[in-house]
Amino acid sequence: MKKQITDIIRQSIQLKQEVLDDELIIEKIQKVATLIIECYKNGGKVLFCGNGGSAADAQHLSAELSGRFYYNRRPLPAEALHVNTSYLTAVANDYTFDQVYARLVEGMGNPGDILIGLSTSGNSANVLNAIAAAKSIGMTAIALTGEGGGKMYAVCDHCICIPSKDTPRIQEVHILIGHILCMLVERSLFPPSKET
Repeated sequence: MKKQITDIIRQSIQLKQEVLDDELIIEKIQKVATLIIECYKNGGKVLFCGNGGSAADAQHLSAELSGRFYYNRRPLPAEALHVNTSYLTAVANDYTFDQVYARLVEGMGNPGDILIGLSTSGNSANVLNAIAAAKSIGMTAIALTGEGGGKMYAVCDHCICIPSKDTPRIQEVHILIGHILCMLVERSLFPPSKET
């Protein structure tokens, strides 16, 4: 059992090292951070979506922006699209589960807003439909995926593809990148004072 534990930790470290060494991924993270900062400066919002563990990550990251990350500051408009269970179950029942995020993007999104879709495969139909809806109304669509980006690579504006097919390891890096984005956004929009 000890070897299994240490092997998993090593795999996680190895994947993070690959990301660290990939200049293209680092540049994409920087670009996405800049886009989110500009979105907020222009009065926009950031919407997140995903399924399963990626839904949990979407909720986690939206909370970091709408609540706080490192320090007290004004809340930022950010929301994970799955948190209203009455809406989610009604639309899944009356339409299909593939439409649950797209319809909410159409209802909540505005030109200049950002949608961040999380999918380790890059092929989740409801996230793909949300991306299509976002782009149709002038939002910027960003995806965090696994290796190759799946179908999302070709349809979103910016795709950060983690070079792995191992779902838990990909999700660990998605949270790392999400935390980096939250820190960069917070510190850019609310520069820390000497007291912070």
